[in-house]
Amino acid sequence: MQTLSVDTANLETILNTSDNDYSGQIIRRKTRPVQVGSITVGGNNPVVVQSMINEDTLDIDGSVAGIRRLHEIGCEIMRVTVPSLAHAYALAEIRTKLIQTYQNVPIVADVHHNGMKIALEVAKHVDKVRINPGLYVFEKPKVGRTEYTPAEFDEIGEKIKDTLKPLVISLRDQGKAMRIGVNHGSLAERMLFTYGDTPQGMVESAIEFIRICEDLDFRNLVISLKASRVPVMIAAYKLMVKRLDELGMDYPLHLGVTEAGDGEYGRIKSTAGIATLLSQGIGDTIRVSLTEAPEKEIPVCYSILQALGLRKTMVEYVACPSCGRTLFNLEDVLHKVREATKHLTGLDIAVMGCIVNGPGEMADADYGYVGKIPGTISLYRGREEIKRVSEDKGVEELIALIKSDDRWFDP
Repeated sequence: MQTLSVDTANLETILNTSDNDYSGQIIRRKTRPVQVGSITVGGNNPVVVQSMINEDTLDIDGSVAGIRRLHEIGCEIMRVTVPSLAHAYALAEIRTKLIQTYQNVPIVADVHHNGMKIALEVAKHVDKVRINPGLYVFEKPKVGRTEYTPAEFDEIGEKIKDTLKPLVISLRDQGKAMRIGVNHGSLAERMLFTYGDTPQGMVESAIEFIRICEDLDFRNLVISLKASRVPVMIAAYKLMVKRLDELGMDYPLHLGVTEAGDGEYGRIKSTAGIATLLSQGIGDTIRVSLTEAPEKEIPVCYSILQALGLRKTMVEYVACPSCGRTLFNLEDVLHKVREATKHLTGLDIAVMGCIVNGPGEMADADYGYVGKIPGTISLYRGREEIKRVSEDKGVEELIALIKSDDRWFDP
C-alpha cells in the first residue's frame, strides 16, 4: 500500500497566509465608504443590492413605478439608462415625482457613448453616474491599424482627461459618486492593442480613469469589471484588488456577471462569479443581471448574501436531502414549516429526517424538527431536545415553542 505523505510545513504556510480565517466568517476587504444618496457602499456597511429598471427613461410614470417596485422588494440602488439629453432631462422629472409620491430613492444614471453633455446634465439629478471607460471617449477604429504608438496612446489619454474633467468636478462639488464600469466586451481599441482582450486590459482601463479622478481630488468612486464569462470576471476583479493594493487605493467594488442570461443557468452563472469573490472578501455591492423582469434579480442577490452569511434577510432553513432513513415526507414537511415560519427573519430552523445526522448537523440552528421514531417528532431548542410530539402536531408544536421563547410575531 502506498503511503500518502503530507508536507506539513507547506500546509502550515498555506493556512497562515489565507485571506480569511477558519471561524466560518468571511473577512471582507477594507474599502472606503462611498455615499450614494441615502445608501453607503463600502466601509463597514453591508453588501448593497442593486438592479436596473427596463422602462424607457422618457416614460416618466413607468420609470417611477419601476423604481418603486424594485425598492419595495429590497433593491437599495436603482440604475436608469440615459442615452440622450432628453433622457437626462426626464430624470429630473422622475426624481421629483418619486419624492412627491413615494420617497427619495438612490438613483444611478448609466451613460455610454460620447456622454460628456449627457453626463453633465444628468449629474444634477442623480446620486451617482456610471460611465464606461471603453465608450466614454469613443475612438472610431482605424482601418488597417496594427498598433498604437506611445504618442498616440498618450494623445487619447489627454483627450479623455479633458472630456472627463468637467464631470468629475461636478460630482466632486455636489458630493456625489461615480462608478467606473469597465466591460470586457467594450474595451477601448487602444487598450485592446496594448494589453489584448484580457483582464489586464480591463484593470488598466479602470486605473487610468481612477488616476484622472484622483488628480482632481475626487475619490467617491466605485469600480466594476464585468464580463459575461465567469473565469474572466473573477480574474479581472482579483487582479484589480492586487493593483489597488499595490497603489494604496481602497475603492469599493461593484460585482456582477454581465449578460448572465435567464432561468436556472443565469442564476447559477451569476452566483458562481459573485459568490466566489464575496467568499474571498471581495465586493461591496452586487447586481445579478438576468434576462428577466428586474424584480426577479433581487431574491437571487439576497439568497447569495444569506448563504454566505453577509446579510440576514430571511429565515435560514437547514434540511437534509432525505434518504432511506427518513421517517416522514421531508419535502412536504419542509414546505409546511417554511410556510408557517418564513416571516420570522433572523431565525435558523432545521428540519431533519432522522436521528443519525439530525442533532449534529443542525447544532447551529435556533430550532430543530427531527424525526426520531415513526410518527413522532422531536423538537429542539439549539442542541437541547425540548419535547416529543405526534407527527400530525409537529408544525403546530414548533410554533408554540417559538412563541414560548417570545420569538414569534404574526406575519
